[in-house]
Amino acid sequence: MTIKTIATTPIAGQNPGTSGLRKKTAVFQSPNFLENYVQSIFDGIGGVEGKRFVIGGDGRFFNRQAIDVILRMAAANGVAECIVGRDGLLSTPAASHLIRLNKTDGGLILSASHNPGGPNADFGLKFNGANGGPASEAVTAKIFGASQNIQEYQILDAAPVDLRLEGKTKLGDMTVKVIDPVSDYAALMESLFDFDAIRTLFQNGFRMSFDAMLAVTGPYAKEIFENRLGAKHGTVINGEPSHDFGGGHPDPNPIWARELMAIMHSDTPPDFGAASDGDGDRNMITGPRRYVSPSDSLAILADLAHLAPAYKDGLAGVARSMPTSCAVDRVAAAKGIEGFETPTGWKFFGNLLDAGRATLCGEESAGTGSDHVREKDGLWAVLLWLNIFAVTGKSMDQILADHYAAYGRTYYSRHDYEAVESDKANALMSALRTKLPDLAGQVVNGMTIKAADEFAYVDPVDGSRSEGQGLRILFEGDARAVFRLSGTGTEGATLRVYLEKLETAKNKFKADPQKALTNVIAAAETLAEIKAHTGRAAPDVIT
Repeated sequence: MTIKTIATTPIAGQNPGTSGLRKKTAVFQSPNFLENYVQSIFDGIGGVEGKRFVIGGDGRFFNRQAIDVILRMAAANGVAECIVGRDGLLSTPAASHLIRLNKTDGGLILSASHNPGGPNADFGLKFNGANGGPASEAVTAKIFGASQNIQEYQILDAAPVDLRLEGKTKLGDMTVKVIDPVSDYAALMESLFDFDAIRTLFQNGFRMSFDAMLAVTGPYAKEIFENRLGAKHGTVINGEPSHDFGGGHPDPNPIWARELMAIMHSDTPPDFGAASDGDGDRNMITGPRRYVSPSDSLAILADLAHLAPAYKDGLAGVARSMPTSCAVDRVAAAKGIEGFETPTGWKFFGNLLDAGRATLCGEESAGTGSDHVREKDGLWAVLLWLNIFAVTGKSMDQILADHYAAYGRTYYSRHDYEAVESDKANALMSALRTKLPDLAGQVVNGMTIKAADEFAYVDPVDGSRSEGQGLRILFEGDARAVFRLSGTGTEGATLRVYLEKLETAKNKFKADPQKALTNVIAAAETLAEIKAHTGRAAPDVIT
């Protein structure tokens, strides 16, 4: 085994987004692209000699080959040990847990999350720090800087490590430890929730359907729900991970989780339905013939988390991303705990969690989690819902009705305009940005504008400031429209429009969200001139 030093030159576009670097798979496979980025990570974090890392991914196409490159580069750069999930598999929350459990110096997680997989689809790689969470903006800036100045990378000339077998092996001077990807995570879940109560729930006839969407959570869900909790065999559907997710889109929403939604809208639906995404950090929650928005789910979990053993003493605080609805804010106010509004991206929750200022966090994009790891965690959210069902004995409809009666209903929706030409999307945002200072007091489509701004965030822990985090228009009557360009796509730009309105009249709690938001939707489209800028008469996806 010899260490090779390969001359290279910078490759444009290696700037990590909110969740690492995501590109088309073919881009990652192009000469030196992956190698440049991995070396930039190693250099950007100050070198890796003598350090230990966790490595794993969601099993999408190119996962195994990329891990082979990363391991050989890690060995060449002096890494002491890499802990790798068997077959190269690790859900993102499981990887976060392993980083924390083993006190490693961080981890490299291979995933493009909820994006499609396959040779013609998407791939991604991100670095998580020693706290288990996504790298901070300061660290990603250093990684990007290293990518712009790279001149060479180091890689070991060696055969691939057999990742099918658990145990330790040597790759040069580096130890590679292949582990069961599920067991440590499942043990963590068992320490947080009342598994005895949930077992009794299933024994008493409670029925559930969990859609793993042919992604990484299948093995985790089968072990936890069916093996440890005794849910009926077949509770987990689409439970075998596929390198291209069966040609589907592993995004847990009503559009892409069609099979689950059909089950939940059947003549005899289960009591509870849930789905997870490509790498296991997102979740969708449903009841019989009912979709629960991620924002509502976050608010209800924050309200009832004390019913689970890990949170029986209450929460230190809650945090939400700015585009997430304000429903959880009202829960925080009622409980007298801190509530935080952060930019989109789980890394912004890390400081709050590490400082003990927040216990639960969530994003409207179907991500919820707590201080047990430093990532959002889809199965954790499902288990907390199960714990709530087990303790209260209430149905989904009863839990939602109770919540709306106490806090009002925040009607919420996200409209996505996908793969918009980048120059057109940027022009829309620029034009709307210039309007913001003059909008207060204007009436648009029957909605009176109370305030408008561009969100900036000052971290209450370290004082760092993040600018340009989305355009906000606040209407009278507790309504909002928020506009952002997404950082999770790999092609063009995705314009996301977030819409919400609080309803406190109990006789209006059962309205269709799109109808309840009619005036907000119309005002948002008028103000942003979406059709004029994009040519789109309607969004591609509504959730």
